Amino acid sequence: MSLEIEAKIKVECFDEVLHRLAGAGAVRIGAVLETNSFFDTSAGTLVAADKGLRLRRTRELATNEQHFIITVKGPQQQGPFKSREEAEVNVDNGDRAANVLKALGFVPTLTFEKRRESFELGGCKIELDELPILGRFVEIEGPDEDAIAQVRETLGLADRPPIKTGYIGMLAKHLRDTGDPRMLITFDPK
Repeated sequence: MSLEIEAKIKVECFDEVLHRLAGAGAVRIGAVLETNSFFDTSAGTLVAADKGLRLRRTRELATNEQHFIITVKGPQQQGPFKSREEAEVNVDNGDRAANVLKALGFVPTLTFEKRRESFELGGCKIELDELPILGRFVEIEGPDEDAIAQVRETLGLADRPPIKTGYIGMLAKHLRDTGDPRMLITFDPK
């Protein structure tokens, strides 16, 4: 498993961040619409152990090309930013991958969409994320805390506290707090 280290910062708007990315010479990678489906045992043993199991469908907005990735995340580690071990594997068919997870005893718990525009700067990957209900966030993922802190400073976000809770945790809390029974959170709730 590799170690994922990231700083997630809530923002109202991406305009200033986009301006600073351009000024710093960041390289735009692309934009996607993600559908993130989380799985757990019926007893909730993964969440209880602070672990995660996700099947992500990514659709490239420019080409409509789709990719599917299964990710397993370990418990969150100590530090100023969110860090945890993760392992990923690409799969060629999301429906079959979901069926394999179900056959292993995992059940879908929550699925949500996310719009994501990606950039590279200073050895880090910068993600501009927009989610239904939650709003807009900037994620800076890098090889170490120093690289992330430097990019955070460059983007003018060093004074904002990083959020260690994942999107799944924030959405689950919102649904519990509001009594919303949905298991699918999309930009176009039909």
